[in-house]
Amino acid sequence: QVQLVESGGGLVQAGGSLRLSCAASGSIFSINTMGWYRQAPGKQRELVAAVTRGGTTNYADSVKGRFTISRDNAKNTVYLQMSSLKPEDTAVYYCTMTVQTITIPKTTYPYWGQGTQVTVSS
Repeated sequence: QVQLVESGGGLVQAGGSLRLSCAASGSIFSINTMGWYRQAPGKQRELVAAVTRGGTTNYADSVKGRFTISRDNAKNTVYLQMSSLKPEDTAVYYCTMTVQTITIPKTTYPYWGQGTQVTVSS
């Protein structure tokens, strides 16, 4: 059993910055990939950014150069630093991690946070 809790969402003006964080807790053995997805009303959920345990990152083209993903393995936490925000960044942002649990070794499973609202005003 793993729980992911996001924080840091809110309302910000275009051009502003926001930092999201997501902390995992529970019977964690290891975490492979950490990432962020987002979903705007009427739109399909899309990958925003991801980072592997080794530090390799991947970003959606729409956020490259503006967003930075990072992780703290000791704290089982992933961050998303968002800068130069645009109204089109408005969405619910979901944290996700692929996790191996202590209770079920050698089996990975994707866990999701509850989502945090990011609203960028024009």
